[in-house]
Amino acid sequence: MRSLSTLLFTLLCLPQMLRAQGAGDVLFDTDQVIEIRMTFPDDDFWVELSMNHNAGEELSIPVEMEITDMSGTYALDSVGVRLKGNSSYDFYPTSKKPMKLDFNEFIGGQNFHGLKKLNLNNCWSDPTFMREKIFFDMSREQGVLAPRMSYANVYLNDMFWGFYALVEQVDKTFLDRWLGENDGNLFKAGDNYTLDGAGLGQEADLNHYGNTAANYAGRYELKTNENQNDWSDLIQLLDLIDNSSFNDLVTELPQAMVLDEALRSLALDNIFGNMDAYYGSARNYYLYNDSSTFQWNWIKWDANMSFGRYVPQWIDDPATLPATYTASGRRLLQRVMQNATLRTAYLNEYCAVLDRFSNAELDPRIDALRSLVEEHVEADNNKEFSSGIFALGIDQTVTTQSGQNWHTIPGLKSFIAQRRDHLLSSSLNCTTAGVEEFAVVDLAVFPNPTAGLLQLTLPSGVRDSDVSVSDAMGRAVPVLVQFGRMDLGALPAGSYVVRALTSELDARVLVVKE
Repeated sequence: MRSLSTLLFTLLCLPQMLRAQGAGDVLFDTDQVIEIRMTFPDDDFWVELSMNHNAGEELSIPVEMEITDMSGTYALDSVGVRLKGNSSYDFYPTSKKPMKLDFNEFIGGQNFHGLKKLNLNNCWSDPTFMREKIFFDMSREQGVLAPRMSYANVYLNDMFWGFYALVEQVDKTFLDRWLGENDGNLFKAGDNYTLDGAGLGQEADLNHYGNTAANYAGRYELKTNENQNDWSDLIQLLDLIDNSSFNDLVTELPQAMVLDEALRSLALDNIFGNMDAYYGSARNYYLYNDSSTFQWNWIKWDANMSFGRYVPQWIDDPATLPATYTASGRRLLQRVMQNATLRTAYLNEYCAVLDRFSNAELDPRIDALRSLVEEHVEADNNKEFSSGIFALGIDQTVTTQSGQNWHTIPGLKSFIAQRRDHLLSSSLNCTTAGVEEFAVVDLAVFPNPTAGLLQLTLPSGVRDSDVSVSDAMGRAVPVLVQFGRMDLGALPAGSYVVRALTSELDARVLVVKE
């Protein structure tokens, strides 16, 4: 039994303790499964939600909501609810679609534990329900900005709709909670679904496309200060990244950006095989220009494809990516890898993260999360994969079906083991004194050996048309080079030379075609 003095201290200090908590701390400081019950005014609510989403309109329906978490049960009126998502909506085989909750939309000033918005994600493509949670937790522990996540059982008009990931929204509340201010410009990387004149997705690749804001509208979304609609600060950053000399870049980039955290964020993506991010798909990140420091902050977003789940067509296996892998067109990474000072800074951040990326570090976290979520996953009849696949997918790679499609999905623990073993056995050498430098490579290809498809990392100023291929006898081989990629699949097995030739350089790489 607590003493009277302890009880009095608690009663007196509880209001101050509660006021000291930041937005969302009650929800996210302790891993928990909350309950959300939504009551829609009409029985055909799902038809209305679906029609709004399919029309591309971010229109919400006001609902009554009851939320029960570890601190109690709360009734809220007229909370805005809408469906969201692209692949997680289109390809999820049941009605458990992702949703966004907006407490402030219909009742000004309404919030839940200080939060105006929350996301309910359906953990599409992740049978373990843990990828995003583990990755985001590790990111924040490493000093990288990332949303917090917990879980929720969701009921719609008293029907159990499913077990969801509950994810913090990156908005002004998030910025104020983590950075202490929110007056600057927040840009979100686009989803690559807006096509350019050639019918290609407009990637948020951090390349400079001129000084007109309209040139970037399909690549980024301005999420704050929309009325001012001033993109000049972003364009200035892209001009620095893309067009400055290396001397200016090394001097000015750390002033323009919180560079150590940005490099560490990129390193985390590489280590965790999170290729549905900047260095792979060029999406799922935010950039925020702090109005007090005038520095850009890198913020993570949407990591359900981490642990090697997303495999672009030009990659054989994310578990075997080089530490310095750079996809074609990723201008920030290209310039970092091409400069000895910036590359060393990146590798130092990489090694600091790699020290914590191990089964000894992460398996206990995985086991603890499994204990938290397993019974809820079992009870969810709208989940994408079976309960058996949930259990197997924690430890080992599984091949399973979702809808009409079959998927091979790396296991959490097995991916950690394979990825770490590959990195430690590669040319990366993390020592107590720092990083043993990589040799400067003007031209790089991946994977090598290859079954056919090659991804090229071209030196600065080199175009696709400057690249040629010859066989072991020195004879030219007609191979199309497009968007920094080439396909040797039609060639016989053997050795080939990939050559980049300009008036300023002659770089060659020997490639083995299996």
